[in-house]
Amino acid sequence: MSSASEVGGRAFAGPSLSTVFVGQQLVLDGRAALYWPAQRALVVADLHLEKGSYLRRCGHPLPLYDTTDTLARLRCLVDQYRPERIIALGDSFHDAAAVSRLPAPEREQIETLCARADWVWILGNHDPHVPDCLPGRCAERLQLGDLLLLHEPSDIDLPQIIGHFHPKASLRLAGTKVGGKCFLQSPIRLLLPAFGSYTGGLDSDHPAIAGALGAGRQKRFLLHAQKIWQIL
Repeated sequence: MSSASEVGGRAFAGPSLSTVFVGQQLVLDGRAALYWPAQRALVVADLHLEKGSYLRRCGHPLPLYDTTDTLARLRCLVDQYRPERIIALGDSFHDAAAVSRLPAPEREQIETLCARADWVWILGNHDPHVPDCLPGRCAERLQLGDLLLLHEPSDIDLPQIIGHFHPKASLRLAGTKVGGKCFLQSPIRLLLPAFGSYTGGLDSDHPAIAGALGAGRQKRFLLHAQKIWQIL
């Protein structure tokens, strides 16, 4: 990882950045993924596979390559980090029928990825049930050490890593405003950006995100051009 340097009052950290969350060293990857070295776990959120085919059925003339692109980017991360566990934090599929629309090559890609690690499908609001025809195991939440991994925030009294909100942020670099997906961190919550190719975002200042993060000092890490900018 690159060492941070100051650019226009912002800390530039290169393609990935280490952060400490509740005593755990975590790697925030500029490709919208989290790697937890102590657990050898790769975590991604909100893949929304087959969103393109869903929107096409609703009359939106979008290209049908979002699932292919999302899985290809995920494969690159798996090749680099070689995790023992891969955790998909919910909304992995855009709708209940998404799995039935998966083309054979994309289904094979999922099966290949699942065979490379202990794959955990965390259930989300878009995919409250993941069909048994897919490999991996399903769970509403997963506790690793003192951290809870799940799709939406819970009242359970544990620090949580969550998805769901698709956070985004912006900053000004060399006089130009740039924006993108972001990680958000508070003392008790870490929100992941959406990983899917066709996923939008909710501004990091939105009241719903403020409520999810809770009180305390917050950190924002903007993803731009596959690099991370910590917004100070």
